[in-house]
Amino acid sequence: MAPREGVSALGQPVDRMFAVLVDVRSFLIREHTMADLVFVVTTVAVFALVAFIAKAVTKL
Repeated sequence: MAPREGVSALGQPVDRMFAVLVDVRSFLIREHTMADLVFVVTTVAVFALVAFIAKAVTKL
């Protein structure tokens, strides 16, 4: 049985503002995780590009 809105699984009332803040916090955590992933992928791509250019320059 799923808990009703505003009531915890134990039957205690839940402050709606707290529930909204928890939802916002979980969204922000996911957003930061995606930002970190984009940063890592971009950094790896830039290093690969620099290595490719350096390799091409040494062949000249």
